[in-house]
Amino acid sequence: MTLARFDRVTRSYGDVRAVDDVTLEIGEGAIVGLLGPNGAGKTTLMSLLQGLRRPTSGAVTLFGGDPRDAGSRRTLGTTPQETALPETLRVGEVIDYVGGHFGDRVPTAQLAEEFGVQDFLRRQCGSLSGGQKRRVAVALAFVGRPRLVLLDEPTTGLDVDARRALWDAIRRQHDAGATVVVTSHYLEEIEALAQRVIVLGEGRMLADDTVQNVLSRVDASQVQLTTDAASEVASLPGVVRQESVDGREMLTVRDADGFVRALVASGIDFRGLTVRGATLEEAFLALTSGARHSIDRATEEAA
Repeated sequence: MTLARFDRVTRSYGDVRAVDDVTLEIGEGAIVGLLGPNGAGKTTLMSLLQGLRRPTSGAVTLFGGDPRDAGSRRTLGTTPQETALPETLRVGEVIDYVGGHFGDRVPTAQLAEEFGVQDFLRRQCGSLSGGQKRRVAVALAFVGRPRLVLLDEPTTGLDVDARRALWDAIRRQHDAGATVVVTSHYLEEIEALAQRVIVLGEGRMLADDTVQNVLSRVDASQVQLTTDAASEVASLPGVVRQESVDGREMLTVRDADGFVRALVASGIDFRGLTVRGATLEEAFLALTSGARHSIDRATEEAA
């Protein structure tokens, strides 16, 4: 069953096109990862789905209706990027207040235990750390037993252990029936949670597939080697990213075979060459870098 749909949606802010002709559906039962660099259009897509913005062109539907209609949002849960909790209210009071807007809500104690906030239910929100506020904000997205949940950077400010505990809670909510859309700067997070990955670049959809299919589609690999000519190696064709770690060059390349052939043909001295398949981060960089190059070429041709 389709819960949300974007049909050729564009959203512009003056001369800036934040979302550019996006068409996609979010079906019931998945965890969807929404990836893209800053300015790619992720938050704009989320705001369109929440009814906070209207599209410049195209149509957005939520549970078959207009997201700007409050009735269409009754089974939608959200956690925005910015956490704003009333500083003088206690955590338990905030959960009770938000939960009171729903006929079938999760009891406060149960929700607090699920998301690990039970130890500060009686504390004022203003006394919480940034990470603790983030956990409360994510918990609030699930208080009304939503069918669809939008989590915009849900684990920002959390340490590794707290992040993994929150992942476990999100998975349990998904297993209980919630469909979840997650944006994150932590590509490890998307790889750990999502069954489906949507990659955005410059407001356009670059990929919409499983993690494994995205990895295989971009043909990105990591090449490691030691050389005294790092800048020359980084300038070879197909290099997406280069960094030096402990005296070795770490190169993300689009075509490992082609890169190795170019490396040998260049006559550059190197040693200790290793090649492995791409991580999601490396595939993501290859996709977004390719989109940037395509846009630059189109701009040059138009000029």
